Amino acid sequence: MNGRRVKVTIPATTANLGPGFDALGMAFQLYSVVEMEISDHTTVEMMGKELQGTPTDKNNLLYKVAARLFQEAGLAIPELAIRASSDAPLTRGLGSSAAAIVGALVAANHLAGEPFTREQLFEKATRLEGHPDNAGASMFGGIIVATMPEVPGDPVPYVRFSAPVGLRTLVVIPEFMLSTEKARNVLPQVYSREDVVYNVGHSSLLVAALAQGRLDLMGRAMSDRLHQPYRAKLVPGLNEILDKATEHGALGAALSGAGPTILCFFSSDEELEKLRAFVDRVMKGHDISYRVMILQPDENGVQVEIHQR
Repeated sequence: MNGRRVKVTIPATTANLGPGFDALGMAFQLYSVVEMEISDHTTVEMMGKELQGTPTDKNNLLYKVAARLFQEAGLAIPELAIRASSDAPLTRGLGSSAAAIVGALVAANHLAGEPFTREQLFEKATRLEGHPDNAGASMFGGIIVATMPEVPGDPVPYVRFSAPVGLRTLVVIPEFMLSTEKARNVLPQVYSREDVVYNVGHSSLLVAALAQGRLDLMGRAMSDRLHQPYRAKLVPGLNEILDKATEHGALGAALSGAGPTILCFFSSDEELEKLRAFVDRVMKGHDISYRVMILQPDENGVQVEIHQR
């Protein structure tokens, strides 16, 4: 087990894509890196501004997840030297916790001698996250359609396929954080049959459209009644962007995960220019500071490098 440093690169992700609540995820070419090795004493180094303020001791999520994997493998929990960096902002709806969990599981699994398969690691990540969408996209890349297993501990049922050729995303990141817990607390406990049927139809159409590259159907298929209408009060400008983005060059628009990041999908530079101007008007109209990224889908999922000491 000693003498190896594992470097794991994990893609950021988005979940839901509108109607696919807790079931649909996609990976982006925006990455976190976790490096891990067995050491004489535990050190946790968080690199870069995105990870400032996260714990740098055994309370760090990366250490806790790694320690749990060794324990579940029936091994003694070692001291670990951990270093991490991220280009993806935390608590903005881009799967930062899933990326950390997947990165820690994959790195620790290699240090432990790979007692678990990639599918088993996905099940562990899903259990820790509470839903499979971000974890699956981080683990496998591309687009993931998944649901929770009927029996805890069973394999997670999922399908992975590649994102449509030419699909790009204008990622609008407001300069404020929104916890997943707060975003979940605004959701109702009970939905009408009409709203449930609406979402089943739209999420089914969206999956089929993405699988067949039918970008022309994305705008209509991405409509949602289960979470976005309720979360809109937490994200100024969301309603306007969801309602009007397709009139300004977008193929479709959605809240990314629990938010506050908003996604506008497009496929041409002409669409992008119109979209940027529209988004800027909306965000300035609400006096919201924000930044944008233009991201393409990641098709590789988590990547591992092993360095022998």
